[in-house]
Amino acid sequence: MNTLELQKIANEIRKGIVTAVYSAKSGHPGGSLSAADIFTYLYFEEMNIDPSTPYKKERDRFVLSKGHVAPGLYSTLAHRGYFPVEDLKTLRQVGSYLQGHPDKKHIPGVDMSSGSLGQGISAAVGMALSAKLSDDAYRVYTLLGDGEIQEGQVWEAAMFAGHRKLDNLVVIVDNNGLQIDGNIADVCSPYPIDKKFEAFNFEVINTDAHDFDALADAFKKAREIKGKPVAIIAKSIKGKGVSFMENQAGWHGTAPNEEQYKQAMEELEKAGEALCQM
Repeated sequence: MNTLELQKIANEIRKGIVTAVYSAKSGHPGGSLSAADIFTYLYFEEMNIDPSTPYKKERDRFVLSKGHVAPGLYSTLAHRGYFPVEDLKTLRQVGSYLQGHPDKKHIPGVDMSSGSLGQGISAAVGMALSAKLSDDAYRVYTLLGDGEIQEGQVWEAAMFAGHRKLDNLVVIVDNNGLQIDGNIADVCSPYPIDKKFEAFNFEVINTDAHDFDALADAFKKAREIKGKPVAIIAKSIKGKGVSFMENQAGWHGTAPNEEQYKQAMEELEKAGEALCQM
């Protein structure tokens, strides 16, 4: 799939994110939008998956460690064909299977129920170790927030992964620089993120989270690394794609009102039209 096709899909995924959070009147748009291009590349290009058989043994696994950005994952799964896009409008509503955090028991395509920050990477490490012990070929990907890596459990998992040389594991950090309380550097700085993962025996790749060519290069390099896990530090913009949400910590966990929803969708519609003319 070429870059333009991926950009078009990512724009549709952003529409789904905004629609879901608006419909729910709650949720987390900022981090979902910053990770939309990462989700798009993983599910439409990188991972060995098949929506028609979502639990085939040889599939690659994905763990959304920062589970609150479920709107981003759900929109991606819907556009990939795991369930109807229309169901995104039921996010967080009574009786809906699309809960506020991913639930593997009820949502096709979800490999791990997650949301308790810091824990997802441990589950991903366990999956990667299981593949090694069973001599299975699947790869494991997990997405963390840069605020989330303030959690100590993240580094326990990283230490274990590096020690066990889990080269079938790719940890992706959505480095948008903001968390619920503001700038991550002010709240409790995790910088330098790359040097920290290197200290735990990871191969580290710094990349642009919104450049599909850069993402392609990063994931290609990750596949070529042997003998150690990989951490991709993806520099991103919180709220990417919606002008008034970009780089605003207040949109970490706030739903747009009707006027804001209309503006956001108009912007994304225009972005989509521009891509169609390219």
